[in-house]
Amino acid sequence: MIRLLFLLPILLCFGWYFFLRSNGVPLKRGKKGFVYILAFSSFVLGFFVLMMYLTGSL
Repeated sequence: MIRLLFLLPILLCFGWYFFLRSNGVPLKRGKKGFVYILAFSSFVLGFFVLMMYLTGSL
């Protein structure tokens, strides 16, 4: 499961891109959403790395 976590930001960014396109919003106005997606994904990744380190699975 951990090895598939790199797909999380990719899928979320594709979803956000298609949402913006379907609603006619330019990418420049939706840039903040991409930043939020990347921040959330890095938080999730950091959490799992921390848990792996604390449990000795790393």
